[in-house]
Amino acid sequence: MDSESTVTTCYRHPQVECHVRCTRCERYICPDCMREAAVGHQCPACVREGARSVRQARTLVGGRVSAVPVVTYVLIAVNVLVYLAELVRPEIVDRFAMVGAGLLGPDGEHYLWVDPHPAGFTPEGLVDGEWYRLLTGAFLHLPPTGGTFGVFHVVMNMVALWNLGRLVEPMLGRVHYLALYLLSALGGSVLVLLIAPEDAVVGASGAVFGVGAAYYVMARRIGVDMGQVNRFMAGLLLWLVVSAVVTSWEGHLGGLLAGGVVALAFAYAPRGGRRTLVQVGACGVLVVVLAVAAVAKVSALTGGGVPQ
Repeated sequence: MDSESTVTTCYRHPQVECHVRCTRCERYICPDCMREAAVGHQCPACVREGARSVRQARTLVGGRVSAVPVVTYVLIAVNVLVYLAELVRPEIVDRFAMVGAGLLGPDGEHYLWVDPHPAGFTPEGLVDGEWYRLLTGAFLHLPPTGGTFGVFHVVMNMVALWNLGRLVEPMLGRVHYLALYLLSALGGSVLVLLIAPEDAVVGASGAVFGVGAAYYVMARRIGVDMGQVNRFMAGLLLWLVVSAVVTSWEGHLGGLLAGGVVALAFAYAPRGGRRTLVQVGACGVLVVVLAVAAVAKVSALTGGGVPQ
């Protein structure tokens, strides 16, 4: 007596007869569903599950590895778009520049801060509760005919960010890099507030200096040849000195110091489960220190009151 053979079909395409099993789940799969594996073939579902279970590669500081510096490109795009908005609406600069303490006169002009201020004059800047200026000023730049550099202000900053960001972002990972950039910008603004509160400051320079500090810290951490890195840092520090004459050296120095602190916390946090806690804690402490310094300075400028 002849036995009747059993017909096997693909679990994803029941109408297709097949005789090959997935080496992982052992379900029958047709040629369209076969995926090459180290041994035999796997079905699409098992391939996806395997990809999820593969351990993600991490940077030295624990960030996700990314070959494309997306954050750097986005930051450059944001700065350029904001600059184009400035060209269309120049008043954006006055509204969002980093200003610690100033007065807006009845004639619409800007005046130096005095407390108490004369009748008809209104405070502007952080003394008027405009705390957002601590970050927004880092995304603005001088107008084409403004200051010493004009349009070259944004061009030089974006070229520096392009060159540095493509090196530092892959070392840190996107989240760590963005945190460092923003904290560097914040550090630059706070030092401007502490030393030159009446200055109106714009530019990404503070954040770029912070990225430069991170480049130095990470290069030492991974043990690269420091010859080129040291020459770069020498040039950066030379520009810091020169900038004391033509730009806001306070913003540059504040960004450099904040970026260096954050980079050190990222690079030398202990490996293991505590690394993220240490890194987040260090960033949190820096934010608290900068916030306390900013509030104390504004309180001193306003005679003890802190604007909301």
